[in-house]
Formats: sequence, structure tokens, C-alpha cells
Amino acid sequence: MKNLFQPDAVGEVISRIDKFQPAAQRQWGKMDVAQMMAHCSAALDLASGRLVRPRILLGRLIGPFVRPIYSNEKPFPRNSPTDQKLVFSDARDFHREQEQLKVRIRQFHQGGKAHCTKHPHPFFGALTPHEWGTGMYKHLDHHLRQFGV
Repeated sequence: MKNLFQPDAVGEVISRIDKFQPAAQRQWGKMDVAQMMAHCSAALDLASGRLVRPRILLGRLIGPFVRPIYSNEKPFPRNSPTDQKLVFSDARDFHREQEQLKVRIRQFHQGGKAHCTKHPHPFFGALTPHEWGTGMYKHLDHHLRQFGV
């Protein structure tokens, strides 16, 4: 499985982000393309430790059993649940969010495994740096597919 510590995976994701257009239509979900990019930037902040979210009860109960979903070979399913603190419903500037997302991806990649958060994922719990890198790639791929790129 690809992960964001691989230069080729980073290049691929950034190339796909560059294909976004402000009027891109989602194939599922509620956020528009700029809101989705803000959401993805926030998820990368979570993986790098710039944003810390508490564990949720449901995650404490079943997170360890479903953790493989985060970093296995299967793409995330459409309409997967989202932490409501990472949902953006306000108007966002497309070009600003697009550039910010690319910056966050490069920062995560350049920081490497040593700069991954030591905080647990709010739902899945403690993750290794490799799991964070794979999960972040899968998360970005999920949302890129959501908007057809």
C-alpha cells in the first residue's frame, strides 16, 4: 500500500490535487471541494501532532478491532463517518485551501516517520508512523476519488 513517506505517492497526490477545479462536483458527501481540502489539511495536522483530538468512546470500544481498515489495501468506502470537528461547512477560498493542502502534504512527508504524532488517533487509537503514512494516503485518495481525480 502506498504511503505519504514515499516520494512517488506524494507526487501522485499533489498532481491529482492540481487537477481540482473550484466548481468540481462531489460524487458523495456534503463538503464542497474547498471544504474537503480544508478537512484533509486538518487530518494531516492530526497525523503530525499539530492538532490533538481526544479519543471517542466508540473508538475506545471498537477501534482496536477495526484498526486494520485504516492502513490495509482496501480504499475507504463512500460516506465513511467523519469526526465532526474535522467537518468544514463555512465558505473556503479554493486556491488558498489547495495550496495549504499541498504544503501540509509536503510537511508531513519531509518530517518523516520521526515527526508523526505520538498521540492516538481519535477513533483507531495508537498508530505506528507507517500506519499514519498509509492511512493519510488512503484518506487523501478517498477524497480525491470523491471529486473524480
